[in-house]
Amino acid sequence: MNFALALPSAGSIESYVQSANRFRILSQEEETRLARALRDEGDIEAARQLVLSHLRVVIAIARGYRGYGLPQADLIQEGNVGLMKAVKRFDPERGVRLVSFAVHWIKAEIHEFILRNWRLVKIATTKAQRKLFFNLRSMKPVLDTMNPDEVNAVARQLGVKAEEVVEMETRLGGRDISFEPLSEDDDDESFSPIAYLTDGAEPSRVLEAEQTERLRGEGLEQALASLDERSRHIIESRWLREKDTATLHDLADELGVSAERIRQIEAKAMQKMRLAMVPAA
Repeated sequence: MNFALALPSAGSIESYVQSANRFRILSQEEETRLARALRDEGDIEAARQLVLSHLRVVIAIARGYRGYGLPQADLIQEGNVGLMKAVKRFDPERGVRLVSFAVHWIKAEIHEFILRNWRLVKIATTKAQRKLFFNLRSMKPVLDTMNPDEVNAVARQLGVKAEEVVEMETRLGGRDISFEPLSEDDDDESFSPIAYLTDGAEPSRVLEAEQTERLRGEGLEQALASLDERSRHIIESRWLREKDTATLHDLADELGVSAERIRQIEAKAMQKMRLAMVPAA
């Protein structure tokens, strides 16, 4: 299912926006009728109308991610993918508007695109890092480096460690540099980070890291054991797989509930796990 307008080149993005805004917003009755036609009859024209009437929503959301330096056309295209997935899975009988349901899908696709493409070296590989990556810029009170009180305030608000806030602030404030001089004519090798790589870490730091990892592992096992079977399955599927992690909607389809219900169970389980891991911290 691919009904979104063909995206123009970056130079004519405004033409795309104008075209998208020409499609009128559907009433709730029209939206419900079209969604039922798609669900019950596989009506492709109904799906097309649902997608086209919500393109302006994708554009509005994509504009909120311009600060990451990625092409606006690419952000919109990824958001359109999320919109089409939402239309395909939308249940008109739940009494919510499509826009409320689609926002999560649109943002999810844009987030994944940003994480894949913003830097060659991935900077957000855990849940805490993802949360910081997408919230830290807007939460910083000033553009300068945060002081300890500001770091602690952000950490409390997002439910992460102060050390993780500092690490992400450093990453976001940095810039991509080459490991080697950019050319043979570049004789300023003193700034090439490869010159400072060592053969191994300091033994005391290695031992400390191993002990910390062991304690965290033990705490995680205890925390998982405190969950019921469904909650544990959701946490393991979402955050503990090395690859092919499940989305909220994957689990919603598997367990026969809404994605919002999966999110609520996940949030409650994470809170319970945090409390269970406090003694091991």
